[in-house]
Amino acid sequence: MSELYELPEGWEWKKLGDISKLIGGGTPKRNNLEFWDNGTIIWLSPTDLGKIGEIIDISDSKDKITELGLKKSSARLLPIGTVLYSSRATIGKIAINSVEVSTNQGFTNFICNDELSNKYLAYCLNRFTDKITSLSNSTTFKEVSKTSLKEFNIPLPPLQEQKRIVAKLDSLFAKIDQAIALHQQNIDEANALMGSVLNEVFGELEERYEKDIIKNILKIAQYGFSTKSSDNGRYPFLRMGDLQNGKILFNNLKYVNLTDTEFKKYKLEKNDLLFNRTNSYELVGKTSIFEDDIDMSFASYLIRLRVDESIILPYFLNYYLNAKKTQDSLKEMATRAVNQSNINAQKLQSISVPLPPLSVQQKTITYLDQLSQKTEKLKQAQQEKMESLKDLKVSLLDRAFRGEL
Repeated sequence: MSELYELPEGWEWKKLGDISKLIGGGTPKRNNLEFWDNGTIIWLSPTDLGKIGEIIDISDSKDKITELGLKKSSARLLPIGTVLYSSRATIGKIAINSVEVSTNQGFTNFICNDELSNKYLAYCLNRFTDKITSLSNSTTFKEVSKTSLKEFNIPLPPLQEQKRIVAKLDSLFAKIDQAIALHQQNIDEANALMGSVLNEVFGELEERYEKDIIKNILKIAQYGFSTKSSDNGRYPFLRMGDLQNGKILFNNLKYVNLTDTEFKKYKLEKNDLLFNRTNSYELVGKTSIFEDDIDMSFASYLIRLRVDESIILPYFLNYYLNAKKTQDSLKEMATRAVNQSNINAQKLQSISVPLPPLSVQQKTITYLDQLSQKTEKLKQAQQEKMESLKDLKVSLLDRAFRGEL
């Protein structure tokens, strides 16, 4: 239940179940082609929606089901203007449909009654998603039940006041989103600049020095272990999600039960290069250098490259792998599935790298480090401004639902 603070005159707290009809979703059996082939009914999963914090209009889906699939499952056809809310696993994605749709079981959908504006409800759900998420009893697979949502209270002003609030928020959020987009453009341009410089630097080195394939300059190329994590695991390990923007994050580590012999096999050493071999098309091929002297292993979605440092420096190879030209080559090599791309070790090791003397490699690293630091400082400033604008949106929502906007 949301916090029942004092409301302005004419407002009242209302349970969602009293002012809207809550409808779930379902998934037709995947192995029955009659439910899917040539389907025309829009069938949404949370991946079809935007990010948490956004409210999108939606009129299409990646997958569609047939009339028979709708009839033989718990999916329901939802009228135009339904507020679609992801309430399972990823809680808080929001959309309003401009055509009739159905959804999978990851949604609780709200059909508003006459005293409730659907866009007002969407903004309200956005504001209270943190509290709604806390209603989930599970720590591993979060899900908020329809019963809990029916009992959840929201502040409700008269309908005309709801429409005024929506119009005000729409106007303010449009301006904030425009400013956020400009900051994101600056970040994208900084990334493009770094990629362009890498292309130029390594293009010159390729013209001046002989090249060799990665396979011939390695001491080892190895996949990580495939064992699942365990609540009582002994050893921490890195996953593909722990590689972010060239850095390794240690704030959400998982643990695994390996024997001492197995851990020794998969133990990372300082200056090991980790290569993200499978992920979305945009993220496959990203790399990070393991810089720490701590006990750490790595999972099978990553490839560990340990170079022969008498031939090539790990940071030189790392920069080369992140040049736009190399990244484009890697993506061309990738085997692409529906939502995943994959590069195996054999393909990776066929990439050729220029091999100047170690002194030239070190000068190149120093130059690129300096440029990277300046670029990261610029990106950080832009990111901080974006976060401030996002905080402003939260503040505006809080004021709106206290009757102060």
